[in-house]
Amino acid sequence: MPKFEECLQRLEKIVQELEKGEVPLEKSLTLFEEGMQLSSSCRKELEQAEGKVEILLKKNGKLQAEPFEPLPEKAPARR
Repeated sequence: MPKFEECLQRLEKIVQELEKGEVPLEKSLTLFEEGMQLSSSCRKELEQAEGKVEILLKKNGKLQAEPFEPLPEKAPARR
């Protein structure tokens, strides 16, 4: 099974190809089908990661699942 990042990159390429509109119908359908499978496996991987985060939080004594929040990006310093 391809890694999450590889899935996303492939999905982006498929979307770009389909958006160009230059692909014959049969190839479009094949690409769309591949895209749906990639999307599904990406979603499964995300759900598994979410489950692991919840387990780790419970082991640390916190019983409620907390949403993962990425650190805010630092604003460029103004002079």
